[in-house]
Order: sequence, then C-alpha cells, then structure tokens
Amino acid sequence: MAAHPGAGYWVIAALCAVLALLALLACFSRLRRDRFIADTPLVRIRSAAQGYVRIAGIARSPPGDIMRSPLTDRPCVWWDYRIEAREENAKGQAVYRTVEKATSVTPFVLSDAEAECLIGPVAAEVTPTSNERWSGMSRHPGGTPQTLAILGLVGQDDYRFQERLIAPGTPLSVLGELRSHTEFGAVDQKTQELLTQWKRDQPALLRRFDRNHDGQISPDEWDTARAAAHTEAESTVLHSPIERVGVVAQASHGEPFIIAPLDGEHLIRREKRNAILFLLASILSVGLGLWALSKTRSYQPDSIRNGTVVSTASIWRILPSSILNASAM
Repeated sequence: MAAHPGAGYWVIAALCAVLALLALLACFSRLRRDRFIADTPLVRIRSAAQGYVRIAGIARSPPGDIMRSPLTDRPCVWWDYRIEAREENAKGQAVYRTVEKATSVTPFVLSDAEAECLIGPVAAEVTPTSNERWSGMSRHPGGTPQTLAILGLVGQDDYRFQERLIAPGTPLSVLGELRSHTEFGAVDQKTQELLTQWKRDQPALLRRFDRNHDGQISPDEWDTARAAAHTEAESTVLHSPIERVGVVAQASHGEPFIIAPLDGEHLIRREKRNAILFLLASILSVGLGLWALSKTRSYQPDSIRNGTVVSTASIWRILPSSILNASAM
C-alpha cells in the first residue's frame, strides 16, 4: 500500500519537536552552569575550604612524572585521543569506525602563587588547549600532525586521528569538589592502628564494648568499636600538624566539574553564548515543525481540511427542508 503523501511532513514535524525539546533542555542546563560559575567565588588554593570550589592556577605535570600524549608523544598534563579506521559498508561506501579511544585519568598539579593541589580529571568536562585532527596510513602515527603533513601522509586516510591535549604551563580555571585525600588516608590508617591496639588488650575491649556481658564481641559490638575508633582517629588527625594535599575531583551532588583554560569572566560568557545558541536552535526547530504541520494540511481531504465532514452551511440549508418534510408526514 502506498504511503500517504503527507507522511514525510509528519515525520519532519515530530523530529523538530524532539530537537526543540532537547535544545531547550540544553539551554536551561547552560544557564544553570552559568549560575554555578557566577555564584562560586574564586578562592586561593591555600585558603580553599573542602567542598565545591572555583580555583585558578598553572597546570603542571604530576610529581616525579612527565606525562606525554599516546599518539604524538608531546608533553601534556591531560590527553584524550580517538582512532577511527576506514571500512566499507554493505553498499560499498567508505565509513569510519572508532577502533581505539582513551582519556587520561592521572591527576596533575595546579599551582598558584601560594600553594598547589592535585586535579583528578576523571569525568571532568575539559576544554583542551590543543585539538588536532589528521589522517594517516598506519594505526599508530609516528610523529606530530605537522610532521605527518610534511611527509605527505595526511591524504592517506586509512585511519583518522583526533588528539586533545592540555599543555604544561597553561593557566586553568577549575570548578569541582575539593577533598583532602591525605587526610582521609591518615584517618583510615589511624583507625586500623587503634583497633589493632584495642584487640591486644581484650579485657579493656570487653569492658568498653561488650554490652550484653557474654564475654565476647558480637558483630554489632564490633561495628560500635570501629565507629568509636574512627571518631577518635579523625579527631587526632584533624589536630595533627601533618601536611594535607587537596584534590579537586568530580562533585558528589551533581555540580558541574569543569577544567578550562579560561578565567571566570570568559567561562560565564561561554556558557551564556552557548545558552543563546541552544535557544535559537529550539526556536528554529519550532518554526520548521510548524511549517511541516502546515504542509500536512495540503494532503488532507477537503472535508477534513475545512474542519468538518459536511460543511456547516450545507447543514443549515438541509435542516429546514428536513424539518418540513418530517412535519408533513
């Protein structure tokens, strides 16, 4: 059975409705991120309290390690790459399929004039300082994109590559959750030390935690002992003079985790610009959808397009004669 001639316009209208909704949601998301950036004041690393923060500094390689990108072996503090291989589909057309991709998870150092901290980039939205795309003959290139271009290999597109980097020495803004991993590790270690010490003195352990006085520590009583050890260890560590290393990582309550070579003002401008673009995309999708709906009316029967199966004027012309005929019978 042949398809209805107006079916294509219904499909276009439905797609436009979905696109308009997605673009509007993206617009609201960008506005929400803009408010997070604007409402989170910039703080110094040394004076930053644990929680959601915005800090700025210079990106440096991890301590004792010079990170290099996997594809081009360039120095960096963060990398992300993708390799695509050319294949032929069922129609004999050349298509590219991703065969390898990875993103660095190694923390790097961010330092300002007074202190430094670690940035754990897992799940961050990263704006790179370098975003290179090129093609080559082998799956793993043997030089930078510029070198490959000089060798004349860019035109051979058996493989396509993309590599995104953040170079060492780049000024960065970071929004994320600041935690003290050294402190957490010290608390756990001190907790274990206290529990080991308490187990060596069984009479004292029983006096303190054997609530039912049966001469042994039950699982519930041991949980109570562990909680007491953790509280005591936490108090000891917090009042100790040890140096704690802060780590900024993904926020635990859904706040945006952003790493970008932009200051706060430019970050806000970027989010507002993106919000406007998504809003315009939503408006254009709505307009295109309305146009498609108007086209569907051209393929409807006259009776449906006019809104009724029989026009209202015809009903009023027929109704009086029908009434008269009924009364004469």
